[in-house]
Amino acid sequence: MPDQKIIEQARYIFTAGKQLRRHIFSSVAQVEAGSHCGCPDLSMAQFNLLMAVHAAGEITGSELAAQLGVSPPSVSVMVERLVDRGLLVRKRSSEDRRKVVLRMSDGARTHFARIEEQVLASFVELVQEVGPETAEKWVQVLQRVEQVLGRRPARKKEEPAR
Repeated sequence: MPDQKIIEQARYIFTAGKQLRRHIFSSVAQVEAGSHCGCPDLSMAQFNLLMAVHAAGEITGSELAAQLGVSPPSVSVMVERLVDRGLLVRKRSSEDRRKVVLRMSDGARTHFARIEEQVLASFVELVQEVGPETAEKWVQVLQRVEQVLGRRPARKKEEPAR
């Protein structure tokens, strides 16, 4: 069992992470308020899926499931809904015609670029407010966290017992 100080540090990091997440999603909500792309009523899981596709450019359903740590059938259901809404597009891979890849629709890609601009602008303000020394330490801490997490295999969420 970790000592009390480690538990308190972990709790604080977790709480600060939740605050950052709220900060990001309030920035996203500002863009969403004036949007007509079909994005405002996305679930968190759908939004995360779209962000993963956006980051990848093109990705297969099985790659997406592995990246998100969910089952391929779960991804398939979400993808179907997002294709129906015009946010995702399925197409044959140019490298392997047997594979079907997913990509964001042009409209969704444009919308997500606006979201990224808004979130980045909110982080620029945050970095300016914390000051250059704190921002540099923050970068160093996050680089170390990335190194540690990069060594760990991705966890797959367990399916509930039937």
